[in-house]
Amino acid sequence: MLTPKEFEVLNLVSKGHPTHVIAEKMGISAYTVEGHRKQLLKKFRAKNSIDMVRKAMKEKWLKN
Repeated sequence: MLTPKEFEVLNLVSKGHPTHVIAEKMGISAYTVEGHRKQLLKKFRAKNSIDMVRKAMKEKWLKN
């Protein structure tokens, strides 16, 4: 299960936004964004952000 913040980070990562843009859009620090990204990688058992987004789409967390 994802937290609302993790889901928001996942959605923005899937759209190709870099960390500093995600931080600005969410009103949080880049360090916090990276923390959410690390948790997402762990939850999806992903090697990197591309793998994470691919798995999230496969598991229907994101639309194609």
